[in-house]
Amino acid sequence: MSKTDKQYKHLSMELASAGREFYRRGWVLGTSGNFSMLLARKPLRMCVTASGVEKGELDETNFLELDDNADIIDGFGKPSAETLLHLCIYRHVARARSILHTHSVWGTILSDRYYEQGAIEIEGYEMLKGLSGVSTHEHLERVPVVDNSQDYVALSHVIENVLRENPTCHGIYLRRHGLYTWGETVADARRHIEIFEFLFEVLGRQIK
Repeated sequence: MSKTDKQYKHLSMELASAGREFYRRGWVLGTSGNFSMLLARKPLRMCVTASGVEKGELDETNFLELDDNADIIDGFGKPSAETLLHLCIYRHVARARSILHTHSVWGTILSDRYYEQGAIEIEGYEMLKGLSGVSTHEHLERVPVVDNSQDYVALSHVIENVLRENPTCHGIYLRRHGLYTWGETVADARRHIEIFEFLFEVLGRQIK
C-alpha cells in the first residue's frame, strides 16, 4: 500500500468514525448528512461519502475520491448530492480541509427561527472557545442561514457569496436542512460540530 493509499484509508476511517458517533447522537439519522476530506488543492482532490449510506453503519469503504469537477476517480457508488457545496467551501475557505454536514433537531429549529435575521448569533458562552481561533467567551459567532434548494449549482453560488461576506465564520446553516462546518483536520471539524450542536441545544431550550 502506497503512502497516499494509507493516508486516504486513515482519513476515511476518521470520517467514518465521526459519522457513526454523530448517528448515535441523533445528528445524522437515516441516510442524512455527508462528510468529506480534502486530499489535495492543486489539482483539487477530495473524498466524500457515497450517497444513500446510513451513517450508523459508515465505514472506510463508503467514500469516493473525486476531482474538481466532482467526477469519480476511485470508489463505488454515487457521490452525495451536495458534493458541489463541499467543493465550493474548499475553494473559498483556505483553512478548510475537512467538511462535516449534520441534521439536528435543535439546529433545524433555530435555522427556521432566525432565517429572517440572516444568522444564528451566539455570544457569551464558554463553549465558543472550542471553535478554532476563538480565545474568549465574549466572542460573537454568526452562523449565516441560507434558504435550502435542490438546485446545488445555484446554491453553491449563494454559499460562495455568504463566505465572502462572512470570512471568519465557522459554519453555515441551510434553513430547515442542516449545518455545514469545517476545520483544518477531521478532528477540528468534528469538534466544531460538537460545539455548535451543544450551543444550538442551549439556545433552543431557551425559546418560549
